[in-house]
Amino acid sequence: MTESTPWSYPRKAFSCTGVELEYMVVDRESMNVRPIVDELFKSITGSYDSDIPPSDETPNISWSNELALHVVELKTDEPVERLEGLAAGFQANVDRVNAQLEQFGAHLLPGAVHPWMDPIAEMRLWPHEANPIYEAFDKIFNCKGHGWANLQSTHINLPFSNEEEFGRLHAAIRMVLPLIPALAASSPILDGRWSPIADQRLEVYRRNSVRIPEAAGLVIPEPVFTRADYEQSIFQPLYTALRPHDPEGILQHEWANSRGCIARFMRGSIEIRVVDIQECPAADLAVVALITAAVKAMYDERWISYEEQKSYDVKTLHEVLLDTIRYAERTRIMSAPFLRAFGWTGSTGWAGDMWVRLFDELLADDTEFAPTLRKMLAKGTLSSRMNQTIGRYPDRSQLKRITEDLSACLAEGRLYGC
Repeated sequence: MTESTPWSYPRKAFSCTGVELEYMVVDRESMNVRPIVDELFKSITGSYDSDIPPSDETPNISWSNELALHVVELKTDEPVERLEGLAAGFQANVDRVNAQLEQFGAHLLPGAVHPWMDPIAEMRLWPHEANPIYEAFDKIFNCKGHGWANLQSTHINLPFSNEEEFGRLHAAIRMVLPLIPALAASSPILDGRWSPIADQRLEVYRRNSVRIPEAAGLVIPEPVFTRADYEQSIFQPLYTALRPHDPEGILQHEWANSRGCIARFMRGSIEIRVVDIQECPAADLAVVALITAAVKAMYDERWISYEEQKSYDVKTLHEVLLDTIRYAERTRIMSAPFLRAFGWTGSTGWAGDMWVRLFDELLADDTEFAPTLRKMLAKGTLSSRMNQTIGRYPDRSQLKRITEDLSACLAEGRLYGC
């Protein structure tokens, strides 16, 4: 989405979607992370560029670097009007990246965290263009930790064209955010150990800005629904907190906001950031489609009004999020007001059942995404499917087999354990 003047954004809510997928580069033999994305890009352009433009075969998907040198991002160059067919384009680019990585003895690994990466020893910042930004982050937050060095996600960018659409979209996304780990958790293993926490990526993500708590807040953004209120409640406290650590103002920009969804006023969109990446683009785009459908239904006031949505405070939503981070689809939601927001009539409900119901209401007749979603919802989150193949005390050989299986799923475009 291109920059525009305030409140003259060209794209109406739900008229298009931007998608970003992050992957790890790992060694083909050891499956350890390989911080070589700059060399990957140089092998194509001849220089250490930060972006690789779309190919003729997939004209709307580009590659870019991330903070960590072992992570490559594939993204839509411009938002797309339809998600249908996009998974095939991303898969073609996965194939292209893997082919280019063969010369380095490396390939891509999906999943939201690397199971045994040591971020203190293995983290390398991107050292080229935009490095001052990454160095500033590192100086303030110490990026040699899992919350910065070892996490891969899917970002969903949804547009708004004016203040009214922004407020309604922000309200709707806030309501859906706490449920997302129950659909997308894919990170049950960290530091070589199994954990009862289903979404380890979000568990470390929510703590990665502890030195400047204004950066991420409680992940669920504050109930603000105008640009002026957003500036006053979110941006200005963040910039004030950053200023003593960032006297040159390098980080005084809206992308320094690390909440679970962030307003990108410079391009007229809200970016959802709490989605763990899945095992292949077909799974990722199915997840994107269902989350987007749920947000749109909330936006359209399918179950409760916009005014009611605005009344939900951070604490109520944050408590549900903490539970889904830990238990994913096996979360028993005890908040009757939250359940009512999705048309649930009981006093308690299982998060997985809520996603099944949302699928049945919103996407059951979809020809591209419904078959994949049925399999995923029946078998559980990727985190749960991974847990079925390991014990509570996995050794390195077991973890290596899982990473090899995940890499194969990515290369072949198939689901894991379905």
